[in-house]
Amino acid sequence: MSYRTALVTGASSGLGRGLALWFARKGVKVYAAARRKENLVALADEARAAGAHIEPVELDVADADATLARIRELDAACGGLDLIIANAGFGQETSGKRIQWETIQRTIDVNVTGAAATLSAVLPQMVERKRGHIVGVASLAAFRGLPRNAPYSASKAFLHIFMESLRVDLQGTGVRVTCLYPGFVKSEMTAQNKFKMPFLLETEEAVELMAKAILRGEAQYTFPWQMAGVMGLVKRLPNALFDAAVRKAR
Repeated sequence: MSYRTALVTGASSGLGRGLALWFARKGVKVYAAARRKENLVALADEARAAGAHIEPVELDVADADATLARIRELDAACGGLDLIIANAGFGQETSGKRIQWETIQRTIDVNVTGAAATLSAVLPQMVERKRGHIVGVASLAAFRGLPRNAPYSASKAFLHIFMESLRVDLQGTGVRVTCLYPGFVKSEMTAQNKFKMPFLLETEEAVELMAKAILRGEAQYTFPWQMAGVMGLVKRLPNALFDAAVRKAR
């Protein structure tokens, strides 16, 4: 374990909470960031009981300026963040037939602007130190425009391309770049889905897969393999076949 310090956003529940605990239990000092402070305090207490160290950080990544400033403060205070995981995300169905601007705006603020601010806040400092690891949590939804999910799929596609460009730029700097693409995972966000979610993973299982992919320094990691395989095929479908498949699924 080469990380001394880590920042995980969206850490009040689900994957973010699980990742914060996972790394803290490995001896990393973790700054757990989210909007719900009471959840973060409970998380820190749980970590403390296990002999681990989690520092709660009240933060809404939708406020990009505040996010940049806070992460830079943390970086300076701890002597340099070694690992930054941009996990905070927002997803809500909205059909193109009844598109809701509020949903689009919130998705962009969190999944696009917020993620980009989180990942780039101290990237120049990491390059200067010649060490660091940035991780973006995208989604298998990044690979096609899924029905009733235009804002979400588009936001994850942004992160997919953003991380790819950063990976190319940062070769040889000592800074690693990883982009993770989960399928369906049990969480507060997926609990609102009204359809059957194929190959649904338990949160703990997904956290274990993600954490180990981060430690391996994977450039890109898609999971579970069954859903990743399906989306790999769907990604290659011509538009006419993709559109027909979506109509049939409906």
